[in-house]
Amino acid sequence: MYTRDQTKTIYVGGIPIGGGNPVTIQSMTNTDTRNISATRTQIQALADAGCEIVRVAVPDNESAEAFKEIKKLSPIPVVADIHFDYRLALAAIKNGADKLRINPGNIGGENNVRMVAEAAKSAGIPIRVGVNGGSLEKELLNKYGGVTAEALCESILRHVKMLESNSFYNIALAIKTSNVPLTLAAHRLLCEKLNYPLHIGITEAGTPYRGTIKSAVGIGALLAMGIGDTVRVSLTGDPIEEVRVAKEILQAFGLRSFGPKIISCPTCGRCKVDLAAIAQKVESFCDALNTPITVAVMGCVVNGPGEAREADLGLACGDVSLSDGKVYGVIFQKGQIVEKVSEDQLAEALITRITALKL
Repeated sequence: MYTRDQTKTIYVGGIPIGGGNPVTIQSMTNTDTRNISATRTQIQALADAGCEIVRVAVPDNESAEAFKEIKKLSPIPVVADIHFDYRLALAAIKNGADKLRINPGNIGGENNVRMVAEAAKSAGIPIRVGVNGGSLEKELLNKYGGVTAEALCESILRHVKMLESNSFYNIALAIKTSNVPLTLAAHRLLCEKLNYPLHIGITEAGTPYRGTIKSAVGIGALLAMGIGDTVRVSLTGDPIEEVRVAKEILQAFGLRSFGPKIISCPTCGRCKVDLAAIAQKVESFCDALNTPITVAVMGCVVNGPGEAREADLGLACGDVSLSDGKVYGVIFQKGQIVEKVSEDQLAEALITRITALKL
């Protein structure tokens, strides 16, 4: 089974994917593509949130024409998502797509695949072959008795062969289902057969609460196996949340750094302050920062001093003072106590230290 540094490298608008390059974050607009203004606005918001590649649905000719204007002002590479009609793929290439997402098997035969492959090759853009459990060919469903890892792999191998038979090798792969164990099994099987870069995710993961958990488990397991070159978290709702979750997953694995890492304890009966409110205030402040620092917000003297001491900046709360009845905490900076602070100033004092440190 290959790992990230063994996959082929492709480029999407100048961004390298595969070959051990940083795992990139993708998302997809959920606006009507024909509404150029709304789609542009959402792409800018996604880029501001940290999205590096964005995908746009192109279901009809009007959307293909709108794609041209959307692409012109996009701050990040734009992928055209095409199904069924090869002419839409050709139009998207002509209108500046940085990459196509198609299933070669559903665009109308070998001649159509050849035309799309030749146009993409001429434009120098890759094609992502995507296979989902929800759209598997009926023939394969009957052959394997349903959606299985083997059925998914056979489907994607068929699609890849269509492109390779036209001497097209600028390919990325995606093999997704909404079932985590099945998705993992399909990736393990696929990794034994091909070394094209993999776009990973758990498709139709759900609403932000359940979908975030399912995505973290599935994407995390794949990353832990060395699988995955670019990632999309699929959540129902605002795609900005997809980007936020993807960043946290990658940062948790140490694969990317997007800003401060916040450590905070779950609290227990020893905690004498409203640590949840303090941690939330500190985290909200840090969300706007890009500085790769670690900040610990700890509620008592058991693990608190140790975690705070190891962080770039840390807060460890103490017990009630016998002298004045107040609760105090100490702030650590680079392992040294630099300040003792009363309960009502804990968050503000830590934020002041963070501000000074990031400068």
